[in-house]
Amino acid sequence: AFSYIMTMGEEGLKRASRLAVLNANYIKESLKDVMHLPYDRRCMHECVFSDKNQEGDKITTLDMAKRLMDYGFHPPTIYFPLVVHGAMMIEPTETESKEDIDRFIAALRAIAVEDPGVVRSAPRLPKLGRLDETMAARKPRLAE
Repeated sequence: AFSYIMTMGEEGLKRASRLAVLNANYIKESLKDVMHLPYDRRCMHECVFSDKNQEGDKITTLDMAKRLMDYGFHPPTIYFPLVVHGAMMIEPTETESKEDIDRFIAALRAIAVEDPGVVRSAPRLPKLGRLDETMAARKPRLAE
């Protein structure tokens, strides 16, 4: 972290911060018509949505995060912050290109209207599908 700060310098850090804030607000504004936005105000480096709009189809935040993997994205932080039920916290970095951010937005927009069965059964493309996370936590297999 120290090397990063020293390499960026004062102006570089300000620019990186501005870009991260811009990216988060762009995502927020681009998705708020299809994703539930619990706090509709200017965000800083992250925006938080919830799964409230998908509850009627029994789609959870975990389902959407897993489905993002089928679109080639690493899932964002889910179920945090704890004050937002079904939270999905999206933190785009300052280095994300507009093209990549637009692809991410398009993926979430598609997921919001996809067949609920497809979303609930995600991920479909990785070698391993959905794992039983409860069993993995309770009885981890640490060796074959």
